[in-house]
Amino acid sequence: MTRVLVVEDDADLALALRTLLTQAGHEVIHADNGRDGLRMLFAERPALMVLDIGLPQLNGWEVLERTRDLSDLPVLLLTARGAESDRVRGLRAGADDYLPKPFGNDELLARVEALLRRSAPTRWAGDSFDDGLRLVPDRRSAVWQGHEARLSDIEYRLLQVLVRNRGRVITTDQLLDRVWDDPQGTGRERVKFAVLRLRRKLRQAAGDEAADPLEAVRGLGYRYRANGEGEGDPDREGAEEGPGATR
Repeated sequence: MTRVLVVEDDADLALALRTLLTQAGHEVIHADNGRDGLRMLFAERPALMVLDIGLPQLNGWEVLERTRDLSDLPVLLLTARGAESDRVRGLRAGADDYLPKPFGNDELLARVEALLRRSAPTRWAGDSFDDGLRLVPDRRSAVWQGHEARLSDIEYRLLQVLVRNRGRVITTDQLLDRVWDDPQGTGRERVKFAVLRLRRKLRQAAGDEAADPLEAVRGLGYRYRANGEGEGDPDREGAEEGPGATR
C-alpha cells in the first residue's frame, strides 16, 4: 500500500481527498497546516505529497522549498489559483505536477498514479547514494567518497538538480531555468563554469582527480552518473555544448 501525505487546510476537501485516495488503495496521512505537514513528511516518509498552496503557518511555497532541500519526493500542487504564473512558479520551485481547483476526481487520481509510476525511490537528505554521495542541506555541502565538499548556494542547487535526475542528461537551458531562474538562457556560459567549479571541489574532497560523478555530454548538457556509468568515456573531460546544442 502506497502512503500519500495530503497537506490541505480545507476540512471538506481533505476528507474528500482521503476518501478518494483510500478507495484507490493508498494509505493517506493528513496535515492541515504547513508546519505539521513538514513534520509528518519526515516522520512518515510518504511516497508522494499532495500539497495545497494556501496553508496556514507555512504556506505551500515554503513547504515545497524545504521539501526540495531535503528530498526528491514527488509533489502534486493543488491551488485555487489558475494563473499561468503560479503554475510556472510551482514547477520551477520543484513541484512535479500542478492541478488547479476545482478538479475532477478521475484527473487527480490519474496524476497521482502517473507520478508514482514514473518516480524512482525517494532520496532523503542524510541518505547515502550507492556511489558514496550524501547531500547535507543544512550546511549546503556534499559528502563525497567520505569527505565533505563545501559548496556555494548555486553549486549546491546545481548538484541537487543533477542528482534528482541521476542518469538523465539535463540541458544547459534546463539548468539555467531550474538553478538560476533564467529560462531565456541569457547566461549559458555560467553553467559551464559552475559545473567546472563543482567538479573541482568534489575531486579535491575525494583527493582523487578521477573521482568525479558528473559528466558533460557533448552537444547536450550534463548528467550525474549512476555508479560506474560512463567511466572511460573520452568525451567526458571538457565536453561542452557546441553550436548544435539542444536548447
